Amino acid sequence: MKKLVALAMLAASASPLWATTQSVTLSVPDMNCATCPITVKKALTKVSGVSKIDVNLDRREAKVTFDDTKANVEVLTRATRNAGYPATVLGDAK
Repeated sequence: MKKLVALAMLAASASPLWATTQSVTLSVPDMNCATCPITVKKALTKVSGVSKIDVNLDRREAKVTFDDTKANVEVLTRATRNAGYPATVLGDAK
């Protein structure tokens, strides 16, 4: 019985076994030329856990899908900011 309780406590404190995929749309207002989306996408591609990126220059947005055990919105916006394109979240992460 003690082993079962110890195992349950260990399981409760361990990191999740399954990642949850999150999607977020970032507003990137400083994109203003054809090379800007390429730079933003390249910066986001370097973030561990990012699986899909769709950057739209006309809307000045980047839709990003990522593994929430490896990345989060703060890391994503830091990546775009470090590339010279500060971003904010449009709506909530899903």
